[in-house]
Amino acid sequence: MLSWGAAGGRALRWANGRVPTRGFRASPRARIAMPSWVIDRYGSNEVLRFTREMMFPIIHFPNEVIIKVHAASLNPIDLSMRSGYGATALNMKRDPLKLKAGETEFPLTLGRDVSGVVMECGLGVSYFKPGDEVWAAIPPWKQGTLSEFVVASGNEVSFKPKCLSHTEAAALPYVGLTAWSALNQVGGLNQSNCSGKRILILGASGGVGTFAVQLMKAWDAHVTAVCSHDASTLVKKLGADDVIDYKSGNLEEQLKTLPLFDFILDNVGGSTEKWALDLLKKWSGATYVTLVTPFLINMDRLGVADGMLQTGVTVGSKTLKHLLKGVHYRWAFFMPSGPSLDEIAELVDSGKTQEFS
Repeated sequence: MLSWGAAGGRALRWANGRVPTRGFRASPRARIAMPSWVIDRYGSNEVLRFTREMMFPIIHFPNEVIIKVHAASLNPIDLSMRSGYGATALNMKRDPLKLKAGETEFPLTLGRDVSGVVMECGLGVSYFKPGDEVWAAIPPWKQGTLSEFVVASGNEVSFKPKCLSHTEAAALPYVGLTAWSALNQVGGLNQSNCSGKRILILGASGGVGTFAVQLMKAWDAHVTAVCSHDASTLVKKLGADDVIDYKSGNLEEQLKTLPLFDFILDNVGGSTEKWALDLLKKWSGATYVTLVTPFLINMDRLGVADGMLQTGVTVGSKTLKHLLKGVHYRWAFFMPSGPSLDEIAELVDSGKTQEFS
């Protein structure tokens, strides 16, 4: 049985307590199968299948842990992966040397977010122990979290925020890490350099956007958020200084009436990229970061070699074009990171970011 909650992702919770923790061993003899939601081919919702015969996860490397899933969540990436998005690149990541000839990625378990309890640790894991309450975002090339158990690298896992239940916690890792990647790892923003900076967030009411608003306010930035009127109350509650309704008129013209920005996070893509960079302060280190990129689509459409070449040409030409105009242009992606989740957990427990509800 699964229970649902609302959040940056839609949280699912295993409601059975059939697996005892006493005497648990991560051994095929102890357990060879588990319940899981899987797909056997790409397609729409009808390809989803519930099975009780999914292979039980095994620790292959000394830095891995097995987590008993208490709650998982769905994100837009799961819907895209169900339809085959990114399959070319993800399969290359799963088997870069093509050693598993004739094997496929199926049955494939979706779901990136997990909150649960460590059940078993590899010999190289010293930071966690069985019984620890943890959360993580599992990379999309690995088997996902819509299962009773999932295996993860220790450096992808973090201690769950103490103030959140498992269901609440499972809503945050993927969107939180995606925003953290864009703002901190790619954008270079941090607690010591954000004070007073003007930040524009396009698509501020989604999972990534709502976390980004809170993170920037926690770091004392001035945040202008773009969303629909229906979401404006939520975004204001999260701390945004200015909220712009993109349906109330020409968005570009509305934003041009405001002072220029130091940083733009684009969760929307499309035509916004054509004019958004004109809103940045020139020759001041101002940066535009987009999370909407053609990287995986290029590889699906053109193959690995040609797709990577096309991607390199695209991002290289855009970076140079905008650099000559005095602004920085960057792409960002989700990056799994236990240490980053440690920092996010501190923000949550300190009350600087709100739980999604």
